[in-house]
Amino acid sequence: MTPFGGPPDLPFATDGKEPAPPATPTIHEALAALPRPRKHYQWYYATRPANAQIMHCRQGVHNFLRAYYHHKSADWKGNKPHRLAGWTAEELAKMPTYYIMDLFDDMPAAVGKEMPSAAEIAANQWLTEAELAVYAGEWQRTGFQGGLNWYRSRTSGTFEGELQLFAGRTIDVPSIFIGGMSDWGIYQTPGAFERTQKVCTRMVSC
Repeated sequence: MTPFGGPPDLPFATDGKEPAPPATPTIHEALAALPRPRKHYQWYYATRPANAQIMHCRQGVHNFLRAYYHHKSADWKGNKPHRLAGWTAEELAKMPTYYIMDLFDDMPAAVGKEMPSAAEIAANQWLTEAELAVYAGEWQRTGFQGGLNWYRSRTSGTFEGELQLFAGRTIDVPSIFIGGMSDWGIYQTPGAFERTQKVCTRMVSC
């Protein structure tokens, strides 16, 4: 689960000032320039080929999903989430490859490297092969594009202006945040977890 860090801020005191030039290198250029070149999964999911690459991947949708969920789960021993120092290429690259992918991989290639063994699949009790077959069948029927469109909206900035209408507002109803101990989503945006606890003014515990 990704924390909600609040709506984007409005820029103030901009009258008569030229817009600041964009930072260089961009985070994408910096990731690509790492000794092990990388890219961010959200921007990969926003690309036009992503849906077809998943739907027609070499291992098939069923095995793609098996590897994907295994790689993201506590069963994968490399999942040891922790806070990142900042939104830099070096820090982001500490995350697993289902978040910060190798530059020339698509997602099926990224997670396929972590495909569980037959014994691990047989021992899995939280997602059996029969249960996974239901999900795989539905994804094969519908495709992934509907879900991937969220990433297109998220990464394009198209709705930034609309969200800025709520700049500075808080969520004042009772709120709860639930995340797994092995879930990197809590920390994938540095500082978001801490901001959530300020934006949601009535956080409750359970």
